[in-house]
Amino acid sequence: MNICDLAPSYIRAIAPYQPGKPIAELAREMGLNEADIVKLASNENPLGVSPCAQRAIRGVLDGLARYPDGNGFELKQALSRHLGVAQERIVLGNGSNDVLELAARAFLTPASSAVYSQHAFAVYPLVVQAMGATGIEVAAKDFGHDLDAMLSAVRADTRLVFIANPNNPTGTFAAGAQLEAFIAALPAGVLVVLDEAYNEYLPPELRVDSLRWLEKYNNLLITRTFSKVYGLAGLRVGYALGAPGVADLMNRVRQPFNVNSLSLVAAAAALADTDFVRQSYALNRAGMDQITAAFGLLGIDYIPSYGNFVSFKVGDARGVYQKLLKAGVIVRPIASYGMPDYLRVSIGLESENAKFLSCLKQALA
Repeated sequence: MNICDLAPSYIRAIAPYQPGKPIAELAREMGLNEADIVKLASNENPLGVSPCAQRAIRGVLDGLARYPDGNGFELKQALSRHLGVAQERIVLGNGSNDVLELAARAFLTPASSAVYSQHAFAVYPLVVQAMGATGIEVAAKDFGHDLDAMLSAVRADTRLVFIANPNNPTGTFAAGAQLEAFIAALPAGVLVVLDEAYNEYLPPELRVDSLRWLEKYNNLLITRTFSKVYGLAGLRVGYALGAPGVADLMNRVRQPFNVNSLSLVAAAAALADTDFVRQSYALNRAGMDQITAAFGLLGIDYIPSYGNFVSFKVGDARGVYQKLLKAGVIVRPIASYGMPDYLRVSIGLESENAKFLSCLKQALA
């Protein structure tokens, strides 16, 4: 007997998450110079790492022989001050993917189900399947969450509902009043996981103080990350905010030292670097305008986005993707999200956006 056959069938059936192609890999495959490659595939911050975070990292290099603080006290303290949320509500993770998995591990079993939207973040069905639970995918509405349909899809055995706001990869956004009405209508025994990885890219007039909802709804868990606007994708640090009891359960299934020493200090420092966040936001708005204006001139359909990326329709997405790779531009195919005619491009520096648009025009010719 093959030992692998003894693993649960739901584990053997998992299709692994496919990340964006690394620059080094493309350079090897195509014989390109790494310096000439533009990667706009993984929604990373084109400005790089916050200067404050860089200084903080250098300050702890001599202590790497020691284990990190397993409770992440200083980062939790910084988050508590910055967000006005008690430390006992905070769970730290190895990126927000980690806290999404912790929620699934704490609340799902093979006898339960979880609800998520079509075209939503690929990690949601992955963590549900990894627990042997039943995933209930609800058809999207205009590429976004159909909250009424999601509410109707909740069953007696449903324990989690995942909502990404803004959503990845479509960039769609649900207004605060609509979202709170959805949370209020759910049974108290269903935990809403509100994924706000791209929250900092929302224009001020659309931002809602979802953190205040934590006082009203014990079945709300908000997840955020330092991988996007804070520029720390390579360090993998995220966090969740929820009721103290929910946070306690998640911490019970959390791996010891799941956030490393460099991530802890870098995240705390980045949180205080408000100038860097403002610059990142402004660059993203300008880049979004640059790319979508060009799409208009090229006659390319796209989904209006509230994140730091935009998905666009090109028909032969696979062929266009390969042509862009040969030109040294990495974007993201999203056929695995049920969108085979679309590609997703992250917003980069002005020069990176310009190269992408030039190469895209040639690929479509």
